[in-house]
Amino acid sequence: MCSETHAERLLTHPAPAAVRRMAEAATRFLEALSGGQRAAALFPFAGDERYAWHYTPVERNGLRLKDMTPPQRAAALALLDSGLSARASREVRQIIALEPILRETERIEGIVNDWQRDPERYWFSIFGEPGGAAPWAWRAGGHHLGLHFTIVGEAFVAPTPLFLGANPAEVRHGPATGQRTLAAEEDLARTLLGSLDAPQQAIAIVDPVAPDDILTRNYRIADPATPPQGLAYGALSGEQRDHLVRIVRHYVERAADDLAGNAWARIEREGLDGVAFAWAGPAERGKGHYYAIKGPTFLIEYDNTQNGANHIHSVWRDFTNDWGEDLLAAHYADSHRA
Repeated sequence: MCSETHAERLLTHPAPAAVRRMAEAATRFLEALSGGQRAAALFPFAGDERYAWHYTPVERNGLRLKDMTPPQRAAALALLDSGLSARASREVRQIIALEPILRETERIEGIVNDWQRDPERYWFSIFGEPGGAAPWAWRAGGHHLGLHFTIVGEAFVAPTPLFLGANPAEVRHGPATGQRTLAAEEDLARTLLGSLDAPQQAIAIVDPVAPDDILTRNYRIADPATPPQGLAYGALSGEQRDHLVRIVRHYVERAADDLAGNAWARIEREGLDGVAFAWAGPAERGKGHYYAIKGPTFLIEYDNTQNGANHIHSVWRDFTNDWGEDLLAAHYADSHRA
């Protein structure tokens, strides 16, 4: 009789090193906190709080960077780094560092709103007991940042939803003028779009006007029927297929290398023929645009329409395994079988 668990069948490559790395980082973070800080950062694994997320600069639960000492902040950022690739870790720091740039940009451009632009308003939360036998999770979030990692058993991690945004996407004032945060998210998609011939573009471009945000927003469940379908992988040439794969891998590779390899192996196993690319909005740079890449179980969404098409929202979702739902179902099924 095969002893393979449901979770092992679900994911091609377990990631025990990632589990250990995150458990150690989460434990060091918690150990660095005072009793009151731990109370702010710690939540039960069960319940609705684990599913709460936002990418606007609203208040949320958890422990803010503002309320940490420098050593505690270093421990919090080390936890963040434990789940991300080196590239994504750099991008997250750029996103956080955009807050004072955005504040100054809005002052120069006369934009008035009630949002606080503060690089210390990023919250860290732990759900359950890191490194224990039971499932646990951690979250890091703030303006344009939504990281959610769910850990099940000794070897399995779900890294979605994984949201990154940027405002301004290209800095237009001050010493950082010309800096582009999340540039590849736009450039890779434009390379694919530009490679399509007219009949292909007629299928891929699903609307001449882009929506004003990603369509799945910050919903707990990403509905596969919500994003448009677009042009199928099978309708692309070899070079065009390579372009599409590069975009998908770019998003997946926001996660740490071992987690990204795991996720990509699953996408390949499910087959690329079920993947499609959709674009909305004009093809010209500087105009509001949107795209979605949808596979059998995953979704990538990108939108750049706000603030004169200089404001990016982008997300990687898993239709069945956001928040580790597939992993948890498999875990509980195996527990009942044992």
